[in-house]
Amino acid sequence: MSVAFAGSSTTSPSREAGPLRVMVVDDSVVIRGLISRWIGAEHDMEVAASLRTGLEAVNQIERINPDVAVLDIEMPELDGISALPQLLAKKRDLVIIMASTLTRRNAEISFKALSLGAADYIPKPESTREASAADIFHHDLIQKIRHLGARLRRKPAVASPPLAPASPAPAARGPAVARPAAPAATPALHALSSGPLTTRPFSTQAPKVLLIGSSTGGPQALMALVTELGPVIDRVPVLITQHMPPTFTTILAEHLARSSRKPAAEAVDGEPVKAGRIYLAPGGKHMRVVRNGADVAIALDDGPAVNFCKPAVDPLFTSAIDIWHGSILSVILTGMGSDGMRGGKDIVAAGGSVIAQDEASSVVWGMPGAAANAGICAAILPLNQIGAKVNRLFAGDRS
Repeated sequence: MSVAFAGSSTTSPSREAGPLRVMVVDDSVVIRGLISRWIGAEHDMEVAASLRTGLEAVNQIERINPDVAVLDIEMPELDGISALPQLLAKKRDLVIIMASTLTRRNAEISFKALSLGAADYIPKPESTREASAADIFHHDLIQKIRHLGARLRRKPAVASPPLAPASPAPAARGPAVARPAAPAATPALHALSSGPLTTRPFSTQAPKVLLIGSSTGGPQALMALVTELGPVIDRVPVLITQHMPPTFTTILAEHLARSSRKPAAEAVDGEPVKAGRIYLAPGGKHMRVVRNGADVAIALDDGPAVNFCKPAVDPLFTSAIDIWHGSILSVILTGMGSDGMRGGKDIVAAGGSVIAQDEASSVVWGMPGAAANAGICAAILPLNQIGAKVNRLFAGDRS
């Protein structure tokens, strides 16, 4: 493996061409070797450096000048969470992807990393000897590098806004969490629509449930959104599918409870769906809703991935139609891929409505962009306008 170094620079101009330069920082020689081989096999990225500690990364970043850093959490000399702010201080537009094993401690640290300016996180498999786990890690990492690194292809090069610390909520339990302020516009990471986007009228039916789907950039977006949805949560159930592995969804649910000041938890198979609560699809399971006599209940599904995701948004969206028919309001937030678009089409066909986050405020305009380009949206809005619109719709606004 060859490691290239470039001249020093604290802030790179946006890059119109050339491969993404990736710095791999991990104390495991096996992981460094795997990631470096995967990156080296891609036509649009290259290994800028392969380093063992966060201290090496901080000391050499100006010489290496990477576009993206894959940063391990647990390392000698200087761990990932300590190196993160120092790296961003020296190169503010560096895209940092935190890598960690699936433990509660590392999940909590990964969420803290988002509050310090990390672009995203990725769970490392417990053992790279398991082919399926290594394949998923390989696929997800390359996609995150490619899509998150695409911000450097756009102008101006601006890092996505970090989460701001939250004040504790007396009614919530669990660790302190981060609550974002209304986010500023960030560069979108998806091609612009080839033509003008069209919207359709909102449903004339009063919504009886709020469904939300999100992926990359979703934790920040969700925590910003739920702070504004108190009146809605009191009136109807709110069901969320965020692409995220087990353990991470446990922590996210705690964050959502504290940000919203409402009960929020991972959904449990068979539990009733009631107003006043936020239900989050648990990592590794699809979440659907089903009839249980006169009631509505959660149904968790351990079937195959849908749209390469588990949990996926489409199973939630489509299952809700059998329960609420056209009285559904769905929101598709930032994320890679097109998950939620097909389910959104079905919701619209049944008489419901779809809102998509706009391109400028999305970290990745894949999922909301797919819905917008499919012509199924009643509104395409910046993140900081979605909450107010949702509140108005549940209060009786139909426009």
